[in-house]
Amino acid sequence: MATAQKIIILDFGGQYTQLIARRVRECHVYSEVMPWSASAEAVRAREPSGVILSGGPASVNDPGAPRCDPAIYDLGVPVLGICYGMQLTAALLGGSVERAREREYGRVTVRMTGRDGLLKGLSDRSACWMSHTWQVSACPPGFHAVAETDNCPVAAMANEERRVYGVQFHPEVTHTDEGRKIIENFVLDICGCAGDWTMAGYIDIAVRRIREVAGDTGTVLLALSGGVDSSVAAALIHRAIGSRLTCVFVDHGLLRKGESEQVCRVFSELFPVRFVRVDAAERFFADLKGVTEPEQKRHIIGRDFIEVFKDAAKDLGRLDYFAQGTIYPDVIESGQGTSAAVIKSHHNVGGLPKELGFTELIEPLRMLFKDEVRALGEALGLPRDLVWRQPFPGPGLAIRIIGEVTPEKARIVRDTDAIFREEIAKAGLAGQVNQYFTVLTGVHSVGVMGDERTYDYTIALRAVTTDDFMTADWARLPYDVIAKVSERIVNEVPRASRVVLDVTSKPPASIEWE
Repeated sequence: MATAQKIIILDFGGQYTQLIARRVRECHVYSEVMPWSASAEAVRAREPSGVILSGGPASVNDPGAPRCDPAIYDLGVPVLGICYGMQLTAALLGGSVERAREREYGRVTVRMTGRDGLLKGLSDRSACWMSHTWQVSACPPGFHAVAETDNCPVAAMANEERRVYGVQFHPEVTHTDEGRKIIENFVLDICGCAGDWTMAGYIDIAVRRIREVAGDTGTVLLALSGGVDSSVAAALIHRAIGSRLTCVFVDHGLLRKGESEQVCRVFSELFPVRFVRVDAAERFFADLKGVTEPEQKRHIIGRDFIEVFKDAAKDLGRLDYFAQGTIYPDVIESGQGTSAAVIKSHHNVGGLPKELGFTELIEPLRMLFKDEVRALGEALGLPRDLVWRQPFPGPGLAIRIIGEVTPEKARIVRDTDAIFREEIAKAGLAGQVNQYFTVLTGVHSVGVMGDERTYDYTIALRAVTTDDFMTADWARLPYDVIAKVSERIVNEVPRASRVVLDVTSKPPASIEWE
């Protein structure tokens, strides 16, 4: 991959910033996110083919509003401003930004008055996703409007000579019908990228960065949960530093059926890393006793993870760096490094656990989405059955048990989940449903078994389809599959007497129940 085949996204705190990076990668061009405060020289050092300015919650007219280095526009590479990025471009280059007469939020019909360059090949009228209160009221010198709406006379602007562009709408979201075409026009045509980058190319980039941090002698302790993310992180770090990686697998007693055995087999037999298994189930169940509040569960599990790693590190000799498999949806939901609200805590998000005493944190997957992590795992040669396993939260079954967590409840969820996964596989649906699992709701209901009254647990089935796990829709499973799962759960799993189906999308719900 040529070093110049790269797009830099400057992040102004927009909720869709990483989605921009994702869309660029879908054009088979590598992308990186940098803070809005990065100097033009720092951006130049990354040797970009183009720069994209993200959206953001601020108004460019507010005192203290984030403003990028104006020299960004003089780097000699194309620049595209999106929403706030467009308004900032106008403000910095001599245009004006004013409060819109009417705010625009949601899908709006945009009339494309310019048909070349950025908007080449688009329809005359196209539905685009708007989310703004302020808008460009006058283009900077050398710019002209190339799109409009009934309420926004400058819905897009262009300076073809300088190769600087702006769009008020969000081409990166799926709600913009022809957004992908706009990004392709910018990245491939205007920036001149070849579009030959793949996730395999990310390996070289990530390996180089890991080696820059760890140096020639640094050792790394990886928190291996056994899930896809931490497993891929292990493979990537091992590719970079080999035997200097130690993986500590904490079995907290809240894994799926057969999972602990699979993890031990892969990372002790099939994948040659220094592997340490710590059986901490008794400790976790003891600390979770009587706890019912979801966030408190997560904090206890996160605390215990750190303590277990801390104890393990004492017996492993010198370990310089701490690594984990954090991915971007974890970061967003935890509100870390973004303007996003905190949805729920993730035990592996929030920066370096200082009490562990490590000098630096290594998170090679932090800016990737789940499907990108899977593609990376395949490129690294991990077993397909491991790479394509169902996503599994770090707190494990604890957040699929509503209320207090006990060994018996964990057994119920483990057994019902195994049945659900078996029937999905038998029906040939595993590749069509992105995530599916059972939840012990904590609700008891009256039933009849063998002519006797029962009063046992209600099990919820959760199955979703999604591209990136940022949003999701409930999966329309065939009724006969649901019926078979329900029949087996009630007949085969003691204390499970009723089965219900969760038909809620994300948003408003999250994928997990807690």
